[in-house]
Amino acid sequence: MTDFGAILTAMVTPFDAQGRVDQAATVKLLDHLFNTGSDGVVVCGTTGEAATLSDEEHLGFIRFVTEQTRAQHPGKTVIAGVGSNDTRHAVHLTEQATAARPDGLLAVNPYYNKPGPRGVKAHYSEVVKATDLPILLYNIPGRTGEDLSNELLKELAQLDHIVGVKQANANNLAKIDGLSIYAGDDDTLAAVLDLGEPGGILTGSHIFGTEFRRLADDPENRAAVNAGLRDTFTDLSIAPRAVSCKAALNLIGVNVGGPRLPYVALDESETDVIRVLLERHGLLGAKT
Repeated sequence: MTDFGAILTAMVTPFDAQGRVDQAATVKLLDHLFNTGSDGVVVCGTTGEAATLSDEEHLGFIRFVTEQTRAQHPGKTVIAGVGSNDTRHAVHLTEQATAARPDGLLAVNPYYNKPGPRGVKAHYSEVVKATDLPILLYNIPGRTGEDLSNELLKELAQLDHIVGVKQANANNLAKIDGLSIYAGDDDTLAAVLDLGEPGGILTGSHIFGTEFRRLADDPENRAAVNAGLRDTFTDLSIAPRAVSCKAALNLIGVNVGGPRLPYVALDESETDVIRVLLERHGLLGAKT
């Protein structure tokens, strides 16, 4: 099985004051993540606001992060998001991202269209032809409108290059022949690790990376560590994670800018929730 690591952060995309992708801030964010426990990053996913990136920005960001990680953080992994609800576009993104040579790809099933199991299988059958890199599927029915059942996942596991799934449906958590399972939500990481699966693709690890690291590295105390993270699961959900994680990072001095529309920045009361969370965990004022 492909080893991407246990703690993978679904990384935000830093923007500058004009709303442009900020490469200098990206370098600092990568340093922060890799210095606080992340084994790798997933870029241009939901938390990376991929839906608001042009193809030029999307593919350029994959190239930049991959090059920067190879040069400054050898041994760390990069997984590139290549999902689209247009199969031709997904194939294009897959081909172009493959040329940047990240460690793997993350491919969500077509959202909004709801093509059904046969359509999903036909979609992925085209996507896998466009790469030689390992692919993680992404099951997030709350956003796609369609669940990838475990039976369908077993079928998809037979396609070339598909090695795992980011599972964001807690009701589906189970071992699947031929696939590694990665937690798609922070609050299921402990359960996924207890199954003997590799780890998770997480958002709270932007800020609480050392604590998530303990979940992976200290199984004897996993339940207690997980209990100590419960407030992060709830409080970071006060807004879409791209928004709340950016607010938290900015508060601790890892400046990543704000979100792009249609996301909007936290209001004052929401910001107070995040500030109190950071204070509770002893992080407010931390610098990286």
